[in-house]
Amino acid sequence: MIGYYNYSVILTYVGLGSAMVGMMQAMQKNLRVAVLCLMICGFCDMFDGAIARTCKRTEDEKTFGIQIDSLCDLVCFGVFPAMIGYATGIRSLFGYFCMIFYVLAAVIRLGYFNVQEMNRVQAESGKRKYYLGLPVTTASLLIPTMLLLDIPTKFTVVRFYNFALLILGLAFLSKIKVKKVYMHGLIVVAALGTIVFLLLLRYGDRIVWSPFSIENV
Repeated sequence: MIGYYNYSVILTYVGLGSAMVGMMQAMQKNLRVAVLCLMICGFCDMFDGAIARTCKRTEDEKTFGIQIDSLCDLVCFGVFPAMIGYATGIRSLFGYFCMIFYVLAAVIRLGYFNVQEMNRVQAESGKRKYYLGLPVTTASLLIPTMLLLDIPTKFTVVRFYNFALLILGLAFLSKIKVKKVYMHGLIVVAALGTIVFLLLLRYGDRIVWSPFSIENV
């Protein structure tokens, strides 16, 4: 079989599997389960790089890892969130535009990152310090956190899901510098993510998941 097989890509593939399960659940209107799967994708992505760095790899295997990580990120944090939006009932032209723009922005962001990362690896050693543009993986925490706001407010924040995708897509393509977090930062982000995950698991049924009619956004 073609490809490179070692433990450095296990979490990346687990995240991809979670995204596939989540998309199937979204299409069956199990939206709370779908969003929880999105968060699992985020947890997997958070630590797959740290695991990969413990693996002794050839240059080809490292390049393969960069490519496979971005391809899986496109599914997990590009296509998957858009599919959740579709499953909430968004059917307007503006809603379609937001979903398509979001996925396209994720494609451009990930392609640009791959080019920059390969150039950086050739030019310097050591870890990356900053990202240019908001990483697509942040969707796995930002979207669930936004949806949680519906629990205390009953504001049906799902109604603004299309706007959230539009804003995130613009942030992916922006030139803002985002500091890359490592061990201590990862622990903090993982702790926050765990809190959001548990709140969704316990109280997610109180969210108004599908406030749209076929004709409305």
